[in-house]
Amino acid sequence: MALFPCGCRRDCVVTALIASAIIGVLTAFLQITAVITVTPVFLWVALGVAVVYLGVLELAAARAGRAERGGCCRALSGVLTGILGTALFAVVLLAVGIVATSVVSAILVGLLMFFLALTLTATACFVRCLADCDD
Repeated sequence: MALFPCGCRRDCVVTALIASAIIGVLTAFLQITAVITVTPVFLWVALGVAVVYLGVLELAAARAGRAERGGCCRALSGVLTGILGTALFAVVLLAVGIVATSVVSAILVGLLMFFLALTLTATACFVRCLADCDD
């Protein structure tokens, strides 16, 4: 828990972005070297995760109302960016098809994994922010 100090929410989002970028680059490298393959089933699951996250975030926002949480906006924008990027790149990859050793496919898969990881890590930051862990 030393990576995410409660008093500094910006470090949490920056750490989420850095971790997501590392995951995206690593995935693109593994895709271009044909160590991993991405199947259409994975793309449908990623798209489903994005849609479910968007629905849950909508319900949570409606339930929370307009509470004064100034530091949570940055984490929330990270979650929304991750959701929309995941949905976009999942649909693009479903439409164009994936070639195992194609540079373009590797870049698109890396971007998909960046946004999927950003969705998950920024959600952790957002939940942490909503918990108001300032001690």
